[in-house]
Amino acid sequence: MDVGALVGGAVALVVGLLSWGQSRATNRRADFKEITDRLDRELADERKQRKLLASYVVDIWRWAKKVGPDTPAGPAPEPPTELDLAPWRQ
Repeated sequence: MDVGALVGGAVALVVGLLSWGQSRATNRRADFKEITDRLDRELADERKQRKLLASYVVDIWRWAKKVGPDTPAGPAPEPPTELDLAPWRQ
């Protein structure tokens, strides 16, 4: 066998393995970035919903302080329209 061909083949194999490893690392970084971006969006949405829910609870609490148990008060305040209460209304 020709030594030059063996050395060339070995070098090509090493370069191929290094580039394959590098592309895998790049893909993992891209996947990680995509996952963290999605988690950031979901966290922002959850914080918005929690803020709306907390404001609704505070509104009911204020309404309850104004109204005693024997006072005719009418219905409790309606929740904000942008508050998604679907999970609790099943």
